[in-house]
Amino acid sequence: MKYVSNFFLAAFLFLSFSVSGQQYVKKILNKGELKVGMTGTQPPFSVRSKSDELIGYEVDIAKYLAEAIGVELVIEEMEFSQLLDALEKGTVDMVMSGMTITPKRNTKVAFAGPHMIAGKSLLTKSDIYSKTKNTDEINTEGIRVAALASSTSEEFAKGYLPKTKLTTVQDYDEGIQMVIDGKVDVMVADYSICAYSVLMYQEDGLVTLENPLTIEPLGIALPPDDALYINLVQNYLMNLELSGLLLRTEAKWFEDGTWLLQVK
Repeated sequence: MKYVSNFFLAAFLFLSFSVSGQQYVKKILNKGELKVGMTGTQPPFSVRSKSDELIGYEVDIAKYLAEAIGVELVIEEMEFSQLLDALEKGTVDMVMSGMTITPKRNTKVAFAGPHMIAGKSLLTKSDIYSKTKNTDEINTEGIRVAALASSTSEEFAKGYLPKTKLTTVQDYDEGIQMVIDGKVDVMVADYSICAYSVLMYQEDGLVTLENPLTIEPLGIALPPDDALYINLVQNYLMNLELSGLLLRTEAKWFEDGTWLLQVK
């Protein structure tokens, strides 16, 4: 099935071939593959299915792009804290992993997007904490907090919850289990992660906030030294939005819960 119209595909290929000497575009075309860094543990952005296949919102977006350029998609799985280092070293061509566009990150890498807007929330087993309206309500000594290492959730916890005891985790599965086992009181994470966890672990009594505490733009991290490559990916996202495919893909993964049946 062709997810991008012939017109958009022609536009992408024209961009790819019309300017010479661009490092990443030429490398991707010459190798015939697009390497994308993801954790594989951030549903609904990326997660392992029962058939051991990576599925998710950003997996679909990566597939659309690789198809549009005419190359094979190769997903490199690694811990979230390693993703931007891998991009800077050239191990991957881009990063899609529920990554918030921040000024600090933008000093080292470029971003295309945003492809969606997210926000920080809390995952907990406490009805009291699940009614939190602002961070002042839980920024007290004795409250134990988990957050993904090297993420904006960790920065959020350090900045807005300095009185709490923070534990960083390498993936969300570890943090979710700590909440379930009572080793922490709350886990700070994107709202989508928290909502997914509530659905997947209903018997464990997990709850989350009704509304996120923040608003954050999510984008695709790219190497900063190739204007054509950045332009190609930005135009690709714009075309996905104009065609309506981006909105349909978002609805598939964030509104229709049938994909949960595919998850391990």
